Amino acid sequence: MEKFYATTAIDYVNGAPHIGHAYEKILTDVIVRHFYKRSGNVYFLTGCDEHGIKIQKTSQELDITPQEFCDKNAKQFEDCWNLLDINYNQLIRTTNPNHKKIVQKIFKKLVDKGDIYKHSYEGLYCSGCECFLSDKDLDEDGCCLIHKKKPEKVSEENYFFKLTKYKDRIINHIKNNPDFIIPEFRAKEVLNQLDNIEDISVSRSKSSVSWGIDVLDDDSQVIYVWIDALSNYITALGYDPNGSSELFEKYWPANVQVIGKDILKFHAIYWPAILLALDLPLPKHILAHGWITLDEAKMSKSLGNVVSAQNVLKGFELKIPDALRYYLATSAAVGKDGNYSDLDFKEKVNSQLANSMGNLLNRTLSMLVKYFEGEIKQEFIVDNELFNRAKKLINNTKAHFDSFEVQEASVELMEFIDEINKFVTDNAPWTLAKEEKWTQCGQVLYVVLELMCTVSVLIEPYCPNIAKLMAQQLKFDINTKLDDIMFNNIKAQKLISKEEIKPVFLRIDSEFADKK
Repeated sequence: MEKFYATTAIDYVNGAPHIGHAYEKILTDVIVRHFYKRSGNVYFLTGCDEHGIKIQKTSQELDITPQEFCDKNAKQFEDCWNLLDINYNQLIRTTNPNHKKIVQKIFKKLVDKGDIYKHSYEGLYCSGCECFLSDKDLDEDGCCLIHKKKPEKVSEENYFFKLTKYKDRIINHIKNNPDFIIPEFRAKEVLNQLDNIEDISVSRSKSSVSWGIDVLDDDSQVIYVWIDALSNYITALGYDPNGSSELFEKYWPANVQVIGKDILKFHAIYWPAILLALDLPLPKHILAHGWITLDEAKMSKSLGNVVSAQNVLKGFELKIPDALRYYLATSAAVGKDGNYSDLDFKEKVNSQLANSMGNLLNRTLSMLVKYFEGEIKQEFIVDNELFNRAKKLINNTKAHFDSFEVQEASVELMEFIDEINKFVTDNAPWTLAKEEKWTQCGQVLYVVLELMCTVSVLIEPYCPNIAKLMAQQLKFDINTKLDDIMFNNIKAQKLISKEEIKPVFLRIDSEFADKK
């Protein structure tokens, strides 16, 4: 694999980030970190969507400029991603001057090509969706299916993009590339939407919306969200219709674009059409993830049940984000909805991170210190059938991530950790020590510690801080690439002292959990 470019949806900064936003960024970060362990050549883009009527209205209500409002809220998103150790390469903002300049060039190119034209239009506009709706987008009460509010009737002259011109090419691409849309069952949904697709408005009159990017040569219009926001995926890399950057040439097309299922239509129909109009290749995969519900109910500001990642970490007194990263990333099968509850969070991370994985390493190192003063002797170093099982696990993990099966990969990893725990129980090194079968006892401990090196590499995309602490205690390089993992990492040496042994993750209900 030569390169790996991943993007998330850019978040609309009209509100603060919640756990749903966090889920998407963590999911993408886990994917990117995995592929970094395969090629080392990755680029990860996230960002903020900062134009539109909602920001204009909210800033007016607060008596500040739209830019001041965007600056304040964009900082909240940036702070949240840093708190969660989201290791992005760039956070793009659509108010960035270079982005705005390139969007204007893109718009002009499409006008010059004849793919954008001016047209008077009357339709039903949903400010939540930032788009005009058709009857298929409304429920029996005439409300938006997503936002449950009636759209307003809007009549104005706008610029329209010839989406219908590219309809057949998009249909053929979806049918000929069954993994273009992930999960695959979403493709049928998109093909149904393509049946009655119409040209789309790509500008708004300044009399309706003034907070946006000006259309060149037309002072009455601002560029509407779809060309503005969607183009971030290429403007961030330095795309320019008049000559793109080396970064763009290196990383486009995207390997995966991670988005919520509610904006799939825009990314699987509008975005490919814009790219085709620009004569650019399409992304390899569009990954439409599900929602994170709260105690099985969809989170909603109006219901007052919105949970933030910051509050979860603060409420459980967690000083590193690994537990929440692991929980959210593994909360749902690819494309399905996940659920958050305090009880499930606590039980899952205690069981899997603290008990199964953390305690396995801790007690093995403790026995090494107790029986051998922390030393690995040459006669302890043996081969074991579990090493072949670990090699298979590495290959299976790569296959899972090739299909973006993040939860499925974690399930297999935890099953392997259970196998290691069973190996310890079956071989009972404490009994071997009691019987003074020192070589056999040391061999059991060696095998476990060798396997835990592999575990640390595979858990690192989910839990980077925990993995780093594991690797430190094992004297193992956590930056080892997946294809370079060998089973001779634990050398004959003094490996660790009693003082160096630290729990990699304390149970949330531990009396010591807040004293780390």
